[in-house]
Amino acid sequence: MANHLMKTTALGLIAACAFVGGAQAGGLERGGYNIDLLFDPGQYVFESGVTYVAPDRTLKNVRDTDTSNPNLGTGAPQGGGNLNSRSNSVDETESYFVPRIGFKANLTEGVACMADYSQPWGAHTKPGTDWAGANQNVETKVNSHNYALTCSYKFDVGPGQLRIIGGGFYQEVDGFKERVVVDPAFLAGIGLTGRTGIGRLDLEGDGYGWRIGAAYEIPEYALRASLVYNSQVKLDNITGTLDLRQVTSTTIENVYGSAAMPDSIEIKLQSGIAPDWLAFGSVKWTDWSQLQRIRFFNSTTNAERTSLDLAYRDGWTVSGGIGHKLNDQWSVAGSVTWDRGTSQGFGAQSDTWIFGTGVSYTPSENVEFRLAGAVSLLTSGSSGQITTGGETYGSDVSYDFGTDLAAAVSTSLKVRF
Repeated sequence: MANHLMKTTALGLIAACAFVGGAQAGGLERGGYNIDLLFDPGQYVFESGVTYVAPDRTLKNVRDTDTSNPNLGTGAPQGGGNLNSRSNSVDETESYFVPRIGFKANLTEGVACMADYSQPWGAHTKPGTDWAGANQNVETKVNSHNYALTCSYKFDVGPGQLRIIGGGFYQEVDGFKERVVVDPAFLAGIGLTGRTGIGRLDLEGDGYGWRIGAAYEIPEYALRASLVYNSQVKLDNITGTLDLRQVTSTTIENVYGSAAMPDSIEIKLQSGIAPDWLAFGSVKWTDWSQLQRIRFFNSTTNAERTSLDLAYRDGWTVSGGIGHKLNDQWSVAGSVTWDRGTSQGFGAQSDTWIFGTGVSYTPSENVEFRLAGAVSLLTSGSSGQITTGGETYGSDVSYDFGTDLAAAVSTSLKVRF
C-alpha cells in the first residue's frame, strides 16, 4: 500500500502546485518556490518540466481620468493629455512559459540535497498604444532566474521520521515598462513632430535568499506534513535606464532604486485515505504588501524620476485535491485552488479559482511522465484611484473587468538513477 500511495503522492503534489503560480496567481508570482523533489525516495533523481499559461484578461469601460496636458518646463510631465478618443476596451495579457529543472541526491544516511533552477516571479502585460489607458501602460514585462540549493536531514521520531530543511538561493530579476508619457498629438502641436510620446524604463537587480523548514513523514500511510519559510530577496541595488527620447529628452538617463521580492510561508499536508487513494492540501501566505510604490532616481542628481506603482496586498493561496493510482503505470489527480488577488482597487489582479487535473505514466520504476491541465476563473472587479499608506494610486486611468479565463498545460519528466 505504501509504494502504491507514494507513487500517487508525486502526481498529487504536481497537480496541486503546478498551477498555483502559473495560472494568474497574485502579485508577480509565476512558478513560485517548490522543493517537492527533495522528498523523492530515489537515490539520484532528475526532473524537468515546463508550464504554458494562456490568460485572457479584458479591460472594459476604460477612461483616461488625467487629461491635462503636461508642463514640459517643470521636469517629468505627469498629465499625458486626453487619450479618451482611443479604444475603451483592450486585452492586456500575454501568454508565457514557466520552465523548471532540478536534481536531487541522497548523500549519506538521512541527508539529501536538491539543486534547481526556476523562474519564481514574472509578469507580461501588453495592451499596446491604442487604448485610453496607454498613459498608464503600453507594455510591462518582468523576468526572474532563481538558482537554489536545498538540503535536509531526517531521523526517526515516533512512528515516522522528522526532516529538518534548509537552503539558500541566488535570484536575478529584470524587466521594463513602457507608457505614453505625452500624447504625440500634443507634442506635434508644440513642434515636436514624429515622436511617439512613449517613455521606457529598463531595470535589473539581484540578491540572495534562504529557506528553513521541517517535515514529518510516516511512509506507511503516505503521510507528510511540512512547513517551509522562504525569506525575502533584497534587491538593494537595482540599476537601469530611463529613455525619454521619444518625448522631449535627447539622452538616456541612468537610474537606480531598491525593492525586495517577498518572503512566504507554506504549509502542506497529504495522507493516504484508502488503498491507492491520496488526499492533499496546502496553504501559503506571501508578503506582497511590501511592494507598494518603487521609486527610481537619477544616478547623477539623485532626483526622483519615475516609479513603479503596484500597491499590492498580501497574497493567500489555498489548495486541495485527490490522487488515485489506477494501476502500476497510470495515476490521476484533480485539484482546486483559490488564490486571493493582490489588487485592492488599483490593478486587475482579482481572486482566482483554479481547477486542475493531471495524469502520470510510469513505464518503469525509473521513469515517470506527467501531463496536466488547468482552467482558471479570474473574477471581476474594477480599478481606479485609491489611497493606501498615505500614497495615491490610479489617478490617471479607471476601468472595469469581468470574469475572465486562463488556461494552462504542464508537462514534466522524472528520471531516477
